[in-house]
Amino acid sequence: MKLANIAVAGTVILATISAAAWAQQGLTGLVKKIDRTRGTIAIQQEQSGTVGANTGGAAEEFKAQDRASLDAVHAGDKVTYYVTDTGGMKTITKLQKQ
Repeated sequence: MKLANIAVAGTVILATISAAAWAQQGLTGLVKKIDRTRGTIAIQQEQSGTVGANTGGAAEEFKAQDRASLDAVHAGDKVTYYVTDTGGMKTITKLQKQ
């Protein structure tokens, strides 16, 4: 019985770690607007798929976890970014100019 409990606990831990890693998958997009005083950035996510398909939807606004990361990018830059959902607000944890 103990062995079964350990196996179940191990499976739960692995599933949790996998879900966290999946949530940290990098996205790419185009910077549309930056508000350095509020620490927010609007990014239009790139669509993956067919060549010639629609270029994407409306830009989505994110809060920057590290405001200093906003200094390295400008409107019109193509970026790779990582997002987490913190208290209902999507927060960029990592932002890199491509």
